[in-house]
Amino acid sequence: MTRSGRSGFTLIELMLVVAIIGLLAAIAIPKFANLVVKAKEASVKGKLGSLRSALTIYYSDNEGNFPGADFLASLTIGSKYLDAIPTIGIPTAPDHPPSNGVHQNTPGEWVGNRAWLYLGFNGTGSINVFCTHTDSNGTTWSLW
Repeated sequence: MTRSGRSGFTLIELMLVVAIIGLLAAIAIPKFANLVVKAKEASVKGKLGSLRSALTIYYSDNEGNFPGADFLASLTIGSKYLDAIPTIGIPTAPDHPPSNGVHQNTPGEWVGNRAWLYLGFNGTGSINVFCTHTDSNGTTWSLW
């Protein structure tokens, strides 16, 4: 018996290919969704790093003194250290609206429109993310 001049895939072969593609998509899609959150977290870390760099430069320019109550004005006036305080949103805590506000001296949960926690009056001059939720790795935001 000879085969006719038609060539193509059988229904079984097509179903097998569709099943394999579906399996690969089921594995890959959750990994890509997690990458978006990690990218947003990396953005927050980058902005935190730029704030800390500006604070360090301010500290060295002012002979070992950190900014006081005028933290925002000290770092942004004349764009010497920063053009503006960076705005962030906490991707793993969507109830936190994007903000660039600075809360000073009191660690704790997000208050109003405050994104950053500045502990300048205690002599450390540290700046952290002002949130006690955890990131995608289980680390508390304020401990970065």
